[in-house]
Amino acid sequence: MTTRIRRTPAWAALACSSTMLLATLAQAQGTAASRNANKRIESLQQQVTEQGRQIEVLREALRQQATEHEARYREQQRIEQERQQARSAARPDNRPTGEEKETAAGDAPDAATRPVRVGVAPGAQTQPPAVAPLFDQPGILTPRGRYVLEPSLQYGYSSSNRVALVGYTIIPALLIGLVDVREVKRNTLTAAITGRWGLSNRLEVEAKLPYVYRSDDAISRELFTGTVSERTFNNSGSAIGDIEFAARYQLNQPRGDAPYLIGSLRLKTRTGKDPFEVVTDCVTRCVGNTTGTGLPLDLPTGSGFYALQTGLTWLFPSDPAVFFGGVSYTHNFGRDNVSRLVLNGEREFIGSVRPGGVVGVNFGMGLALNERSSFSMGVDLSSVGRTRQNGVPVASSVRTQLASLLLGYSYRYNNKTTLNVTVGAGLTRDTPDLTLTVRLPMLY
Repeated sequence: MTTRIRRTPAWAALACSSTMLLATLAQAQGTAASRNANKRIESLQQQVTEQGRQIEVLREALRQQATEHEARYREQQRIEQERQQARSAARPDNRPTGEEKETAAGDAPDAATRPVRVGVAPGAQTQPPAVAPLFDQPGILTPRGRYVLEPSLQYGYSSSNRVALVGYTIIPALLIGLVDVREVKRNTLTAAITGRWGLSNRLEVEAKLPYVYRSDDAISRELFTGTVSERTFNNSGSAIGDIEFAARYQLNQPRGDAPYLIGSLRLKTRTGKDPFEVVTDCVTRCVGNTTGTGLPLDLPTGSGFYALQTGLTWLFPSDPAVFFGGVSYTHNFGRDNVSRLVLNGEREFIGSVRPGGVVGVNFGMGLALNERSSFSMGVDLSSVGRTRQNGVPVASSVRTQLASLLLGYSYRYNNKTTLNVTVGAGLTRDTPDLTLTVRLPMLY
């Protein structure tokens, strides 16, 4: 039996081989595409992870910025609240102004929707603005029912070739007969406590109690002794000074561009150590006598005369500065039957003494540096009249011109306490060369 072998055609074998090759290629391509897709997915995942990291960093930065902005906002609100409280304390009545009401409404705890105030008109002021004080008269009055306690310390230095100065030494200068004074160096330290009470919204009263320490060094040459050598005399004194009482009244309630006007009245007593009561270095009399130096052995701390001063102060606010000034006149009341104490308990009769009046003018400008501090500068001018003895002008007494340049700085610690520092420089020979005053008014 014969077996026939059937042969496969060549085209069939070729087709089968092609099919197998295509299948193999397709499988290989699918594997490569799958690998490429996996790599792309991994790359995309890495990008997403990195972007997520960056987003987290940005979120943290935004949270920090939000915290800082919140802290700044709260600090601004605190400063605004302190300023409104200070204005309320300075106003006669404690009713809030429209600005304060709107500020209080803006302090709501809703931090997401805080109102922003634009173009809010300030409330009308009923009292003069506060500036760094330069002169004895403060610019702002004490609110009704409240009082201010003000400790102060003042140092003064002067160097002059004249004994005849203003104040304590007017009378001793007139009585020197044995000593030709070439130069006097004077140091004065005055510690004082001042109290002010607001009787009404526009009226306040004041009382001042000073304690004075003085030290003088005089370089002199004695007359009638034939000597040309110079000698140095040292003397000092300390005691309570002249107590003062004052009252100030706000004369107007300005509107528009009108200035504030404040009238004042001040009475100076003679509670200090009297120049006529200190012992002078003479045996029985000083004029025409060759015994002793003619200088007081103990310096007085008071003027020895009552004085009454009237004044008018004006303040003109012109944002951001405040211009101020004033005029005053001081009348010194004379004394009769005056005698001076010399050595051994003896007294030398002088007669009647009438010190000259004092005309004063001052002006300056104050500038607010920020919410707490301000700076002021000004000029104080005074003209002192001649002294009369027994109705006749004293030959050695002349009208004296005084002028000082003053610089002041004020810093408010809180709503109740303020530090004021004033430095003065003399512009004439009769004015003290340097004055330094520190005040610490405390409102209660």
